[in-house]
Amino acid sequence: MSEAMLSKVRKLLAQAEDPACTPQESAAFTAKATELIARYGVDRALLAARDPASDPVGDRQVEVFAPYARDKAGLLAAVADPLRCRCVRRQQGSGFVLHLFGFASDLERVDLLFTSLLVQAAHGLAGTPVPAGEHPGAFRRSWLAGFAQVIGERLRAAEADAVEGSGAPSVALVLADRSGRVERRLAEAYPRLRTAAPRRLAGGGFGSGAAAGRRADLGDPGVAASARPRPLPH
Repeated sequence: MSEAMLSKVRKLLAQAEDPACTPQESAAFTAKATELIARYGVDRALLAARDPASDPVGDRQVEVFAPYARDKAGLLAAVADPLRCRCVRRQQGSGFVLHLFGFASDLERVDLLFTSLLVQAAHGLAGTPVPAGEHPGAFRRSWLAGFAQVIGERLRAAEADAVEGSGAPSVALVLADRSGRVERRLAEAYPRLRTAAPRRLAGGGFGSGAAAGRRADLGDPGVAASARPRPLPH
């Protein structure tokens, strides 16, 4: 069942990443793809409750590079949190290393979905002119902030719907236990972790980026191996 589900998600995601895909067409793929990826996450969690070795808790590191490295890191965090992963950001030169903690299936979902969303964000930014009088960098940073915020909200809603629709009375307890185990793994690695101060952005692109986030396709674990993020505009 899961393989059939992922096959459908692969197709939806590939269509959403196609530069020839219009915003309206991408939006048409979004609802079903979001539902499928969330349902996949719940299915994997329930399977691991019966067979823990099938989905161990672990970690991985993801590098993000300039331009807009901090904004890409924000997008990764916006994806990771609803999918029950935790993320620690460390600066490395002009970019960042994001240390992710979570169960293997959730880390896979985060990694592949983030790759796809970088592609979709690059398409969206390339098609969004910077308004006259706006600083290009400030506008694009705020655009990416709006995009990331809406993506996080949509993923959180999809995950909640998948839990409610699972029909398994134990699913909430299973997911709470998984979240607790991820938190303990994080605390072991970073016992003195501090929360970064909120970021303030001056650009006027937030609304446009949020609209792009509402159109973005959120299919995930089967992203084609050939899919790679195109560079974001400078």
